[in-house]
Amino acid sequence: MTEPIHAVTLDLDDTLWPIAPVIERAERILHDWCVRNAPKFARALPPEEFALYRRSLARELPGIAHDFTALRHEALRRALRHYEEDPALADPAMDVFLAARNEIELYPDAQAALDRLAGRYRLAVISNGNADVARIGIAEYFDAVINARGAGYAKPDPRIFQAASAALEISAQSMLHVGDDPDLDVRGALTAGARSAWLNRHGLPWIGDDVEMVEFSDLLQLCEWLGV
Repeated sequence: MTEPIHAVTLDLDDTLWPIAPVIERAERILHDWCVRNAPKFARALPPEEFALYRRSLARELPGIAHDFTALRHEALRRALRHYEEDPALADPAMDVFLAARNEIELYPDAQAALDRLAGRYRLAVISNGNADVARIGIAEYFDAVINARGAGYAKPDPRIFQAASAALEISAQSMLHVGDDPDLDVRGALTAGARSAWLNRHGLPWIGDDVEMVEFSDLLQLCEWLGV
């Protein structure tokens, strides 16, 4: 018999807010800061080139590839040194980036959905990203925040979902995970034994084998399905 849902876990980026404009703005703010404080680095590695450098470093350092904060910090430190800037500038540079990265605008449905869901279910975050729900102002909704940096592994690794079920002290089978990514969120949750909801805001076709899931175009549809 299927267990009742006791908790809802949520992805963050592209689930509660659109991430592309946030990262684009944060990268621009970081670059402008570097122009003033580390001009040789800024000239050599504008945002697009620095992104390529980070990706190559992720392949070189798979032990921190899941940790976007550690990877960016190490990329900054190495690149600053390479271009004859002070590598200690990596610390304030990260502060600048993370402050901008946490200035987000929720999707129109997100706040109301969080209010409704939190009134009925325990909520947790499962995210590969480095958003800070406390800085964003939504920490009050969540009983647990599980991210790749803290867990030591990233979605779709089943252990990150299992970490959430352990933090909530419930079985994975009684957890519904909601996210936008078919592989990281939907298939990842199912592999871990949780139930899964695909948040398909843009009406994309499902690719690959069919799986047991529910699909919604926004979070208010999810609330209606759950009866909250």
